[in-house]
This record gives sequence, structure tokens and C-alpha cells, in this order.
Amino acid sequence: MVVGDAKQILLPDRKRSRSSAGRLSGIRYIHTHLRPEPLSEEDLADLALLRFDCVAAIEVGHEGLPEGVHVALLAPGNRPEDPWDVWKPLSPVDAAAIDFSALIRDLEKELARTTPLSADTETGAENRGAILVGVALGGVTEAEQSLEELESLADSCGVSVLDTILQRRPSLHPQFVVGKGKLKDLVIQALQTGAEMIIFDHDLTPNQMRCVTDFTEIKVLDRTQLILDIFAQRAKTRDGKIQVELAQLRYRLPRLLHRNTGLSRLAGGIGGTGPGETKLEIDRRRVRDRIHRLEKQVERLRKGRRTRRARRNQSGLPLVCLVGYTNAGKSTLLNALTQSDVHTENRLFATLDPATRRLRLDESREALITDTVGFIRDLPPDLIAAFLATLEELRDAVLLVHVIDGSSDRCEKQLAVVEDLLGSLELGEIPTLRVFNKADKAAPEMLSNLCRRYHGIPVSALDWSTLPTFLDRLGTLLVTGKSNSPLKKTSVEEATPIQEPF
Repeated sequence: MVVGDAKQILLPDRKRSRSSAGRLSGIRYIHTHLRPEPLSEEDLADLALLRFDCVAAIEVGHEGLPEGVHVALLAPGNRPEDPWDVWKPLSPVDAAAIDFSALIRDLEKELARTTPLSADTETGAENRGAILVGVALGGVTEAEQSLEELESLADSCGVSVLDTILQRRPSLHPQFVVGKGKLKDLVIQALQTGAEMIIFDHDLTPNQMRCVTDFTEIKVLDRTQLILDIFAQRAKTRDGKIQVELAQLRYRLPRLLHRNTGLSRLAGGIGGTGPGETKLEIDRRRVRDRIHRLEKQVERLRKGRRTRRARRNQSGLPLVCLVGYTNAGKSTLLNALTQSDVHTENRLFATLDPATRRLRLDESREALITDTVGFIRDLPPDLIAAFLATLEELRDAVLLVHVIDGSSDRCEKQLAVVEDLLGSLELGEIPTLRVFNKADKAAPEMLSNLCRRYHGIPVSALDWSTLPTFLDRLGTLLVTGKSNSPLKKTSVEEATPIQEPF
């Protein structure tokens, strides 16, 4: 029992309360109203946000005796407009006669029954639930497409999407991204759907991350954190794990915070020269030290790759690199061309570590072909910086093969994203052959227009009969070299206009 004063009540540490799906916090919030009035909106919001067992307000009469009692409990089931049950006013005698312990046990059973499970019933594996949130600052169509891509990223990370929310705003709220009122609704919706996290389709500033996390008390991720988590799951080699960890630490360092003040001061006390070093600063110093060690390891990886590239260049075989948007089919194309068994999967960032294989162009000519990590819109800068040791492979390429998903309705935007990233990496001068993959799934007329506009070749990595034309063009470009290459790298705006709309 915690008793407050006339101004406030200090609740116990929320980390010790029950917070699993279908369970309430174990706290019953009882306070007084000095005049006849129902439960306020603030009372009901606290009931939902803090998962109280119940909220009760006792009216105090003119003589100081209790009169009416107002009670509200959370409602089971998905009721976003009315997530609580508000009782009619009771007399103090009637309220005291109710067995609240049994009532709350029954309520928790009903909540557990109506709350979606967070596990895959077929495989028995954990399947974390999330609500995706986007803000349309411009066109709604573009924001909806971005949310669809975020949903694919969540699926690739093993997260189950329970709901998606899109809000139109002139700008992001400087603290709560979507506004305090909308964020309160999100927390209630997360409680009703059993969501364990909220994922924003934007990069949150450290201040926004801190404010949203403190307000919701639910795990909060942004787009960059989700991509970094996917990379952490996909990294298999030592090189990849080091680079991903470095990117994660660089991103999380300015966002590092502690909400528990129990160990706020350490190393102080008798004999100390000051209040001591805070635990947060100790953690930040440890992260900086770890970043410094990882940067040294990445530099050693870079030197090792330079040595291996120098040995490979002595063989005289030209290097061809596959680049493109994630899930465009680069690894599948590599397997089809070289009869390899590189891991492939129909999800974003299914393969992360680069793979190099020999490619036989004809009876007398061979080349080396490398599959690189896929690109994506708003690729985290920390991730690009960490993967420079891997992306340096592209600098030695005599030809880049840009693999594009020809069946995607966003293929032109994806093409522009990849070529902008290549330009930022100072790779725009390397001759590029555009290949529109997944021809078996694309509409023939649209694919023909795309190939004519961007001087590309239609292929299907699953159909060998579509690859000879691509191999002939590839061999021709390798022979003619840069200066006489029939392909001139053009931007999306400079491409040949489409004759027929699609």
C-alpha cells in the first residue's frame, strides 16, 4: 500500500510489476474527488497506460464522509474507441462488498483469452508482435509504400505486424513524433492487441526516443534500429559480425539512457572528490572503448581485403560486381550463372556476406563475379560507414551489374535509390549494365518499356533461357572496356522517355 499526500502519489518501480500479455500491473489506484464528478480523462488514461487493476474515485461529502464511488476497469477484447468499462456510481457499502481479487483474476483470464498470442502456433517459435507507425509529411501514397516496405523489414526480422498506423502531419512532433494524444491511443491499442513494441517508419532523434520511451514504457524502435537488427541476425562471418556491431554501437551511443535512478551515482562517498561518475557515463565510456577496438579490427579487415584483392588481380580475371536493391534477386542470379549454392530467400536482406565465384563466359574467357549486400532506401549512414571495408570490393570492379526487380511497382524508385548510393560512394564512373530480373513475374509491356527507357536487359534468374543474351552483353562490355563501352551511365532523369504510359 502506497499513500500519497494532497498533491501527488509516488508509485513503486514499474519494472517490478507484472507486464506480460494478459496480466495487469497489480496496482489498484484509489483517490478522492472533493466534489461530485465522474472519473476524469486523465484517470482513464492512467488506467490504460499503466495497466492498473482498477481506478476508483471516492467522492467526499460536505461533512468529510465518503459518498459515491466511481470505478473503471480495462475492457477485454479489441475496443480502440472505448477500451475501458466505467461502472455506475456505487455506494461505499456496495463497493466494499465486492470481491475485487476474484473480479480481477477473472478479468486477467479474459484478457489472456482475447489478447493475441505472441508465438507462432505452427512452429512454436517466438513471434514478437509490433504496431508500425508512419507519418505522411507529403504524399499519402509514398508514405503507404514506405509502410509496406517497413512491414517487409519487420517480417524479415521475425516480427509479427499486428497493425499499421499512418498519420498525416505537416512535420514530426519534436518530442512524441505523432503527438501526445495519438501516442496515448497507440499505447492503448498495443495493450489490446498484445503488441510488445512500436516501430516508427522514421529515424528518431535521441530526444524523441527518450520522450516516447518514457511515455509509453513499451519497447520502441525506429527504421534504422530495425535494419541494424536484421543485419545482426544475418551476419554469419566474423567480418560481418564486427561491422554490424560497430554500426549498432555508433547508432546507440547518443541514444543511450537509463530510466532507473537507483544506481545514479557510483564511486562517490567518503574520500571522494565529488559526487562520482554516473552509471550512464560509465556505460557510455565502455561503449566508446568498444567502438575504438572495433574500428581497429575493421581497419585490419580492410588491409586483409586489400591483400586478397591484390592477389586476385594478379590472376588477370576481370571483376564483375552485382549491385541492387535488397531482394532484387542478386544471389539467385549468382547461383544461376555459376551453379553455386549461395543462400537465397524471398525476404529483405536474406544474404549479407559477399560471395565471389568464377563465371565462365565462353570456352576461353572467365571472370570473377561478386554478390554484394543489398541497398535500401534511407540506408543507415553508420551501417554504410561500417561496411566500407566490404563495399571497397566495388572499387576494383571493371563492371557493375545493377540487378533490378522488374516485377515491383516501385522499381524505378528503387533504381534511383541504388544509383544515388553508388554516386555517394564515388562509384558512378564505373560502367553499369542494368538487368531487370523476375521477368517471369513482370507485365511484358511494362518490362519492355523499362528496358527501352533504361537500356536494360530482361532476365529471370529462375529461367536459364533468358540468360544467354545477358551473358553476350556482359562479355561484350568486358572486351570493349570503359572508353568504348556502349553503355553510358545515365541518371533516371536523363533516361530515354517512355513512348507508351504504364
